[in-house]
Amino acid sequence: MASTDLLTIDSLLDHVRTTPARLGRTRLISVDGPAGSGKTTVATRFAARAEARGLRTQVVHMDDLYDGWDGAVRGFGLLRDHVLKRLADGREGRYRRYDWHLGAYAELHVVPTTLDLLIVEGVTAADRDADPWQALKIWVETSNEVRLDRGIERDGEALRDRWLDWMRWERDHFAAQRTRSRSHVIVDGNPSVPHQAETELVAKSVNLGLDSAAS
Repeated sequence: MASTDLLTIDSLLDHVRTTPARLGRTRLISVDGPAGSGKTTVATRFAARAEARGLRTQVVHMDDLYDGWDGAVRGFGLLRDHVLKRLADGREGRYRRYDWHLGAYAELHVVPTTLDLLIVEGVTAADRDADPWQALKIWVETSNEVRLDRGIERDGEALRDRWLDWMRWERDHFAAQRTRSRSHVIVDGNPSVPHQAETELVAKSVNLGLDSAAS
């Protein structure tokens, strides 16, 4: 594929449907990449297209699993042990949403075994330990300046230092995990190329032949 090209979400969903279901009957899409890059937007659009096609779909946000700014690794552990492993064993997944304002885990959420598609979005979503269950790994990226601006706009100037610390941590984490190079699709999270935002992605790289289970 060229350095940037348009890729329809439907074409990626078609590809996912051809892959083995490794979580019982459910196929897993992970949307990873640095904070503020646009992962939630991509995941939301995937879910909308999947549901429009009649696929039973649920989105899990990694932000709901972290127990605060230092909780990304623990959050992925909760995803792996209480959602992915349970689904693979034929049991419903379960997790409690972390309430960032209260600083504690709150209500229980269930991930049923009847899903066609589970979309997990957030930093650590595509960590190596999830590879055995993956159908599609998407990496979303944009410039550090854009990401920081988005973060401060959302969270406020008072959390700038928290954001900078997080950006340093995730840089090292992604390097150790080789998350970007292990992804099937690399998406521009702040594209200038004209496209239909609800149904198309601006892709920098596509490698759908990458075997998630063996990566």
